[in-house]
Amino acid sequence: MTERPSGRPRTAASRVTVPWVRTRLRTAPGAAAALALLVAVTAFLAAALPPALDRYDEEGMRRALEAAGPTRTSVQIQVSDADMYLSDGPWEDLLSQEAVEGPFAKLLALPGRALPLDEDQSSAGVRTTRAMKAPDPYLSQPGGVAPVFHLVAQGGVAEHSRLTQGRLPKAPEDPGPGAGSLEAAVTTETAKKLNIRVGSVVHFPRAEGDPLAVRVTGLVAPREPDGAYWSALPELGRPHRMATQGPVPSQYWAGALLLAPDAGPALLATPGAPARYWTLAPDLSALHGRDLEALTSAVASLEGGPLLERITAAVSPNLDVSTDLDDVLGGHKGLWSAIGPLVAVAAFGTGTVAAVVLFMAGGLAAERRRAELTLLRARGASLLGLAGRLLAETVVVAVPAAALGLLAARLAVGTGRPAQSAVAAGAVALVAALALPLRAVAVHRAVGVHTGREDVVRARPSKRRLVAEVTLLAVAAGAVLTLRTRGTSADGDPTGDELVSLAPVLVAVIAALVLVRLYPLPLRGLARPARRMRGVVGPLSLARAGRAGGSTVLPLLALLTALTTAAFGGSVLTGVTDARERAAVFAVGADARVFDLTEAAKGVEERVRRAPGVDDVTPVKVSYSALAGNQRVSLAGVEPDTYAALSSRLDDGAFDADTLKADGEDTVPALGSPALAERFGDDPFPVILEDGDSFTARVVAVRTWTPALGADDFLVVDGSALRAGLEPPTGLLVTGDPPDAAALRKAAGDDAQVQLRSDVVAATVESPLQTGAERVYAAAVAAGAAYAALALLLTLLRAAPERAALLARLRTMGLTRAQGRRLLILESLPQAVLAAVGGALTAWAAIRLLAPGIDLTTVAVSTGAPAAGRALLRADQLSLLVPALAVVALTVGVAAAQAWWSGRRGAVRELRAGDAR
Repeated sequence: MTERPSGRPRTAASRVTVPWVRTRLRTAPGAAAALALLVAVTAFLAAALPPALDRYDEEGMRRALEAAGPTRTSVQIQVSDADMYLSDGPWEDLLSQEAVEGPFAKLLALPGRALPLDEDQSSAGVRTTRAMKAPDPYLSQPGGVAPVFHLVAQGGVAEHSRLTQGRLPKAPEDPGPGAGSLEAAVTTETAKKLNIRVGSVVHFPRAEGDPLAVRVTGLVAPREPDGAYWSALPELGRPHRMATQGPVPSQYWAGALLLAPDAGPALLATPGAPARYWTLAPDLSALHGRDLEALTSAVASLEGGPLLERITAAVSPNLDVSTDLDDVLGGHKGLWSAIGPLVAVAAFGTGTVAAVVLFMAGGLAAERRRAELTLLRARGASLLGLAGRLLAETVVVAVPAAALGLLAARLAVGTGRPAQSAVAAGAVALVAALALPLRAVAVHRAVGVHTGREDVVRARPSKRRLVAEVTLLAVAAGAVLTLRTRGTSADGDPTGDELVSLAPVLVAVIAALVLVRLYPLPLRGLARPARRMRGVVGPLSLARAGRAGGSTVLPLLALLTALTTAAFGGSVLTGVTDARERAAVFAVGADARVFDLTEAAKGVEERVRRAPGVDDVTPVKVSYSALAGNQRVSLAGVEPDTYAALSSRLDDGAFDADTLKADGEDTVPALGSPALAERFGDDPFPVILEDGDSFTARVVAVRTWTPALGADDFLVVDGSALRAGLEPPTGLLVTGDPPDAAALRKAAGDDAQVQLRSDVVAATVESPLQTGAERVYAAAVAAGAAYAALALLLTLLRAAPERAALLARLRTMGLTRAQGRRLLILESLPQAVLAAVGGALTAWAAIRLLAPGIDLTTVAVSTGAPAAGRALLRADQLSLLVPALAVVALTVGVAAAQAWWSGRRGAVRELRAGDAR
């Protein structure tokens, strides 16, 4: 048996080592479970953000590509005229099927994984590059102009279509310049619109000899009419209406005739300048938003880089490569560049609040175990050893919880950006694991049993703290100044500048530090007058508020940051909604619009007035081809009183009705756009309408927008000045709250068109990136509010044991339950009011400071929406007041609940000797 240095023998029992981590977890399973839940939820939110953004990015890019259509997204490769003129061989060989199909396989393999291609939708063939007019009288001629056609010999027609009538065309026995006739097929839609049938012959005049006759042998129905095979080339699958140039444009049809794949050499018999072409269709299902840079680089290489050199080597040096895919990708990148920084602001704000709450949880655990840790230090525990034991405690809980949150995020949201999700969850675990050890090290650096009072009133900030506060103030001022002058995006970087994205958080940090310094001043000023108050609750609650712990920076920082983030996010969401409503008003001009009314439609106005939900109806008579002087403008005849009331209700384009009323004089007063007012000034000018009506008008009021005509060059006149008056109107502007859509369409009739503002609001959203940004902000507001409530609860829980003991002692002295409840509420109110008022003011100041650098237009509306002005960030009163009032209400509720619970438990347990309170 060995002996200890003290002289006592070392027994087997003395060598038993109690496992620290297991013992602590068994001693406080509730605290460990609460920490695990907090870490798991926080890790889930942090890990879910990267894949959510990746999914919105991918869906947004796919939506942009689908909206652009195959005509813009496909890569068009076509040889030029020099390919034949500089060739030594026969031209027929250059247009043969072998000359087309041979390079096709090489072209499909060239981009590789950088630009995945859809081989099934890609195509190759020979086509006429010039449209040829067909003067056959049986063909449809809507404006009296003969239709034009392209002759196309494209491979794969049989595989990509279904034969409905006749047979597929065959190539002539001797294809070449001497071919006198050809066979072709047309799509069913082309046949229907151009009056073509099986057996029809389309003639194309030639410079010499007889016209080229093309006999239609069959009708085909495309299997995927919107796919790249049929849509990449204009008019291949369906004809399009075109218009001639000139003062009086006329419409005509443009279509395509489908020849046999091996009939390419026969196109030399036409004046259409035939050429080989290849259409490379990207595989949209294989394109991802995270590959945007690689895609852009691959497209640039195709248009003028190494891939273009390989294409010319495989095909011909005389070719052109064209695509609008780079413009489509650039538009998506621009949208992401505008939305990404706004999302970063929300992410940084909520992330800061979450980190502060994790530190507060560690601080609460350290405060609850202050006596234990002080005793360990007094009995010889080293600071490093103590920190290591506490770190082991939290790591055992935090790491599995963070892993569980990461797994849940991957299962719930998606699998995109795995590295970023893992880093985010790891950061949460790291903060949660380090919070308790760092707080313990900071409090127990020196060995001592009594640390003295830490009243907020008696606390005196050190010089180091002053230097740190001044440094933070300088950093925050720089970030705010940068955001105001440059905006949220840094040189097109979609993630923005991290410092700028932290600007709202830094404003909250400075406000917290300032308020913590100012908070003791009113308490000191009220302490002396409070002593003269009658009763014990008021003076005691004020004294208790002054004796609160001096370490109030973290709770106040959490509340201010959460309130600022919630108000900022709420203001963003409100601004987005207002911008969409404004864009819808600009598009519709009222709550609903009924237009395309014909002269035969009688009684429509009365039926619409009787429809459910309709408050008022404003008839208008619109002409979109009026001549003001020699300039074509849009003109609306209105009833001045009702139209002025509508404009005033919409809060845009308002005017005085009396200025528009025609008084029977030769000159008609008109409401005009700025461009017309600048051109004509106060001088009268002639106006001629489509029906021959004419009058002289003068611009008496200028507006940038008017409900009936939008923001184009317009004139609005009194309808009584028109020859036929307002009967019958061409449109109705309907106001209601809201009008019944089905009843409105029924009242308007089948011939009229009905447009509702609510439908236009939904149509203003262009990309999933926009809806994704809204969802992120909504989640940020909800998470920030939840973390703010949790921070407040942690603050109140920290003082709960002491308050319970105080109530127990005071009840033995005669304090009633009602007085105890008022005492706890009044004691908690100063800090709650400080956080609420400070949070509202901080959020308001942050929004006012940062608003000039934030443009919500890109997030709110699509690029094709009516120009409703720039949507700037404005402070929303509800977003400012509701979270602040919620903080006060929650504080009062928790204090009242604590007082009620303490009254039920009784005073015996709280007054037991030896308990640490």
